[in-house]
Amino acid sequence: MKTALVLSHAHPAFSIGGAQVASYNLFQGLKGLEGWDARYLAGVGPPVARHRATPLMSLGQAPDEALWWADDFDWFNLGARDLGALVDHFERYLADVRPDVVNFHHVMGFGVQALRSTRRALGDVPIVMTLHEYLPICAHHGQMIKARSGALCSRASASDCGMCFPEIGPANLMRRELFLKSFFAEVDAFVSPSRFLLRRFADWGLPPAKLVMIENGLEGGPVAPARPLPKGGRRDRFAYFGQLNPFKGIRVLVDAVTRIPNDVWGDAILYVFGGNLEHQPAEFQAAVKELFRVAGRRLRFMGSYKSEDLPGLMREVDWTIVPSTWWENAPVVIQEAFHHGRPIIASDIGGMAEKVRHEVDGLHFRVSNPEALAASMTRALKEPGLWERLRGGIQPPTSAEDSARRHAALFERLVERRAGRAATQAAG
Repeated sequence: MKTALVLSHAHPAFSIGGAQVASYNLFQGLKGLEGWDARYLAGVGPPVARHRATPLMSLGQAPDEALWWADDFDWFNLGARDLGALVDHFERYLADVRPDVVNFHHVMGFGVQALRSTRRALGDVPIVMTLHEYLPICAHHGQMIKARSGALCSRASASDCGMCFPEIGPANLMRRELFLKSFFAEVDAFVSPSRFLLRRFADWGLPPAKLVMIENGLEGGPVAPARPLPKGGRRDRFAYFGQLNPFKGIRVLVDAVTRIPNDVWGDAILYVFGGNLEHQPAEFQAAVKELFRVAGRRLRFMGSYKSEDLPGLMREVDWTIVPSTWWENAPVVIQEAFHHGRPIIASDIGGMAEKVRHEVDGLHFRVSNPEALAASMTRALKEPGLWERLRGGIQPPTSAEDSARRHAALFERLVERRAGRAATQAAG
C-alpha cells in the first residue's frame, strides 16, 4: 500500500474554489484505488484561531485530514516568513506520515520553501506540483494581464514585467524568478489540467519533460435534466456562475445583454450566480451595480451558491456563459456545465478556448468584446436547432475516479524511477 500526501492552500470546507475542490477530489479518489491510500493537508488562517503550540490542526472529523495554519505570507515571492514552523512542524509532520509521494496544489500558505523542506524531510520521495494558474510567472495576481493597460500578456520577461511594476524594477523581478525556480528544481513532475498553461510554463523555463497534462476530476452529483419548454418556447435562459471580480468578465457579459434588441431578447433571462462583489474595489462594485440597474428585468442576480446547489440551479438554465477576460486554465464551471449537458458560450482564449470546442459543444466569442458576445447570444436565441446540436457534442467531464487513476499512474512511474535510482546507487 502506497500513500500520497495531497496538499492544498485551502480546504473546501472553509473556502470553495476550483483548486481546493480539485485537490480534495483527488485525495478522495486516490483512497478508492486499490493499492493506494492518501492524506490531506490544507492551509487555513484567520478567522480560524491557531493552536498555541503548533500550526498543525485537526478538523476533528477525519483522521486522514489536517490543517496547516498560516497568516504571514510573502505574496511577491510566494514564500513563507515563518521558516521555523516549516522546520519544526511541517518537516516533523512529513517524517511522521512518511508518504510515498507528495503532491502540492499551490504553495500559498505553506511557502515555496516547503518544497525544499519536503526534500529535506523525505529524501528522494517524488514531489509533484499541480499548476492551477500563473502566479509563479506573473506578479500581477498571476493573471498575465498588463498591470497598467489591462492588455493580455503573452510572455513574461524581466524587462516587460518591469514596465508593469517600475517601482519594483526588472532586476528584482528577475531575482524573484530565479528564487522560485531554485525551489521548483526540487519538483519531479508538474501537472496541469490545461495544455495551454503547460505551454506557458514551458516558455517560462520549466523542463518540458517534467510537464504532464491530467484533467481535474469532477464529482458533479445528479445530472440536471434539460429545462422543459412550453409549446413554442425557446432555449433562452442564460447563466453566469462564479466570483464577481474584475477578471471574470461580468461587466462584458451584462454590457452584452443590454445590447441585444428587445425583439430578439423577448422574455429571455440572464441569471447571475456569484458572490464576493462586496470585497472588490469600490470602482468595480459601482460599475457592476450600474450595469445591473441598466439591464433591469433582463437580469436576475441570485447571489452566491454552494456546489451541492448546482444540480437544482441547472434545471432552470439552458446556456452557461464563461466571459473571463484573462487566460483562465481549466475553470471548474466548464466541467460542471458539461456534466449537466449545458452548452457554453466562452471567451476565445486560454483554457476556455481549449476546453470549449467552438461549434461542437459551445461557442467562442472575442474576449472582452461585448458586441461579439451579444452576437453569440443572439445566435443562441434565434438559430433553430443550435442548442440541440451543441448539447449533442458534449462529452462527459473526467470523473474524480478517472483523474485519480491517471495521477496514480504518474505517481507509480515516479516511485519506480526513484527505486531504480536507489538500486543503481546501491550497485555502484
